Amino acid sequence: MTSQSTEKSAAANTATVSKTPSPDRIRRAPKVLLHDHLDGGLRPGTVVELARETGYGDLPETDADLLGTWFREAADSGSLERYLETFSHTVGVMQTRDALVRVAAECAEDLAEDGVVYAEVRYAPEQHLEKGLTLEEVVEAVNEGFREGERRARENGHRIRVGALLTAMRHAARSLEIAELANRYRDLGGGGVVGFDIAGAEAGYPPTRHLDAFEYLKRENNHFTIHAGEAFGLPSIWQALQWCGADRLGHGVRIIDDIQVHEDGSVKLGRLASYVRDKRIPLELCPSSNLQTGAADSYAEHPIGLLRRLHFRATVNTDNRLMSHTSMSREFEHLVEAFGYTLDDMQWFSVNAMKSAFIPFDERLAMINGVIKPGYAELKSEWLFQQTASTSGYSEGES
Repeated sequence: MTSQSTEKSAAANTATVSKTPSPDRIRRAPKVLLHDHLDGGLRPGTVVELARETGYGDLPETDADLLGTWFREAADSGSLERYLETFSHTVGVMQTRDALVRVAAECAEDLAEDGVVYAEVRYAPEQHLEKGLTLEEVVEAVNEGFREGERRARENGHRIRVGALLTAMRHAARSLEIAELANRYRDLGGGGVVGFDIAGAEAGYPPTRHLDAFEYLKRENNHFTIHAGEAFGLPSIWQALQWCGADRLGHGVRIIDDIQVHEDGSVKLGRLASYVRDKRIPLELCPSSNLQTGAADSYAEHPIGLLRRLHFRATVNTDNRLMSHTSMSREFEHLVEAFGYTLDDMQWFSVNAMKSAFIPFDERLAMINGVIKPGYAELKSEWLFQQTASTSGYSEGES
């Protein structure tokens, strides 16, 4: 290899490395989050304080740092019982109006601080009635908290819009009631409730058990997503789409089971995978959470890499920020390291997510053209000028 070739190769390698966004740029990049659970994203210190204020006495730790460690270790334990126990503690301290307002406000603040400009956060109103709140009071408290969090974020120089997804638990029998609740609060407007979801264990609780709720939502022209294809696989995805009519798939990562990758690198999609890609059905992928539940052994082996390469409507999400010790920035940091993603890839995922949001089309378009694309353009411009200065030997402060 000639000296000139060596220099060109080194320059190319340097450019590739330089295109890798830094943690700071990842944090500042405008991100869109579609799959985040309110009861899975509390600050450990808030859990401790709310337990003291509300008289909840079952916390495994009363020191915030130790409690945060406990949540992470329990979620990573591989024990479903321990994982589910984590939610019993967060839900346990979210049984009063003040607690719900606080948790929702802090959720919006934390997401905005992390560079999230639009988020849909889900929660199950039926899980917050132990101290006498009504379903309506739960929804109104959470909506108030989100608006308060948006206001605080603006005061701190950040912009975020948060919409709520009302979730029904698939092992319970209140899905139609919650769907009607979601519809009422959608019609009230004000940026509050934007859609519906069902969650909970997939095995033994197929989405078809809640067909009356989904038929009602379709008649009312409302939006809904369904947790499907996380643990149970293709039958769950097929039912969610073809029987229930889901607009999006909560996780949907097991669609990979309908994709064959041959030794020569060629790929063959099965009928369901082809349908999902052709119809541009959004996949609410949650890499860190998927690793905890065994959907992949590492970030580098996560199906998101192949799904992005095949141009599925893939989106990046957090699922449960407390249990997975994650944020949108951390999710992208892992993917940047695993797949060499650049700001262009981050923009692709973010635009995908914004296209798939449950707010009106003109509002989605305004976010894409007025916030997301300009935000990434600014970061790319910043990188370009940094590269130019580095190449020319110029440094800031020189004249």
